[in-house]
Formats: sequence, structure tokens, C-alpha cells
Amino acid sequence: MFIDTHCHLSIEDYDDIDKVIKENRSAGISKIIISGCTKETIKESVDLSNKYDDVFVTIGYHPSEASKTSLEDLKYLENFLSSDKVVGIGEIGLDYHYGKEDKKLQISLFEAQLKIAEKYKMPIVIHSRDATEDTINILKKYSLIGDIHCFSGSVETAKVYVKMGYYLGIGGVVTFKNSNLYKVVEEIGIEHILLETDSPYLAPVPLRGSKNSSKNIPIIAEKISEILNIGINKVSEVTSYNASKLFDLNNN
Repeated sequence: MFIDTHCHLSIEDYDDIDKVIKENRSAGISKIIISGCTKETIKESVDLSNKYDDVFVTIGYHPSEASKTSLEDLKYLENFLSSDKVVGIGEIGLDYHYGKEDKKLQISLFEAQLKIAEKYKMPIVIHSRDATEDTINILKKYSLIGDIHCFSGSVETAKVYVKMGYYLGIGGVVTFKNSNLYKVVEEIGIEHILLETDSPYLAPVPLRGSKNSSKNIPIIAEKISEILNIGINKVSEVTSYNASKLFDLNNN
């Protein structure tokens, strides 16, 4: 059985969510964690988690929301944190891929949500794109644990995050022919890895370009088992343990 620690599940992307959930279960996916990262998807994600026993959520404002997120929106976020199905704050972080015009706003939003995570003693899910130095320097200011979602950085950066106590979210990118992520997996090992799809995005090879889904987690796990030369059952066992420990899933 596997856990997809990061995906997006919305009626905007999937016509039949009941069908998606059934397909996930048939593929051996025991739990999924949806990321609600806009004001609209936060409530939708929490509602879905209340409908399905095996669905959990992390909620937080994506850095792309920085220019339109207010103090009231942060209070709105906090209103959902009492739910047992909300297991973390995220995805939050920094994204300079399209420029740094709103850098100050992104950092302000990021730090505000890190303070919320500290207040409620919750793990965080980090989105960091072309912003590694700032992300690391900011995280060092807080006593938090979490997941570096969709990690695609260098071995050196991976080691920094692991030393800080973070897990690395590994998804479909590890199967891409032009990806060097296998080097990170080799160096870091299964003890610091979480499985994720980031669906509906980043479908693994041989499904690259199609709409992704949590049911594809076994493809990612198979690739990791090949890289580390360990059985896929070991990949399932350790990554599920990591996810359950980080997000306290055993008590849900």
C-alpha cells in the first residue's frame, strides 16, 4: 500500500472524483493528501477529506497568491485547522520562476504561514522554485518539520534540507529521461523520501503528458526501487512510515 503525500483533487480537473478515488484504492493507494493552496480550493479540499476516509489535506496559500492574500484570508485558513483531516500547512513557499516583482509579498506571506504552523505545531509543505537560498534561510528561522514538495534540486541542496529535518517529496520527475533526480535518491536514501504525484500535473513516464492521478504512485515507487536496488515493498513500507510519522496519519 502507498501514500500519495501531495496531489490536487478538484472538480475543475476531474469530472468524476468518486471514480478517481476508487481507481486509487484499486491501485493500492491507502491514503492521499490533497493540497488546498488557494482560498477556493482550501474549502473544496477539506470538504473532500470529510467525504472520504482515506483523504487528508494540507492547506495554505501558494506563493502565486501573494498579491491577493489578506490578513482576513489568513484568519480564514486558521478556521479549518481544528479539523482532524487537516494534517499540515501547505503548499507554501517562494516561486521566483516568473520573476521577483512580488518577492517581498511572497516572503511576507510565507513567513506569516510559517508562524501559523509554529502556533499550531503543524508540519509544513514547501513549494520552492528558483528560490532555494531564500527558502533555506527563512526556514532556518523557524523550528518546523515538513516536506520539500516536488524536490528537483541538487544533491548538495537535498543534504541541507535533510540535515534540517525535512523530507523530500519525489514524484514523476524522477522517471524523466532528462532528470538527474536519481542522483539525489541514491545519495539521500529511502529514509528521507516521501512519494507524491502532484496530480493532475507531472505524470510519470510512460504517461508523461497525460493527466496525472494518485493511482500512478506505484510507477514512481518502481523507479525508486530500481535506483536504490531494493524491493518495491520496502519502498512502500518506508515511505508510508515516513508519511504517517510526519503527518500523524496513524491517529486518523
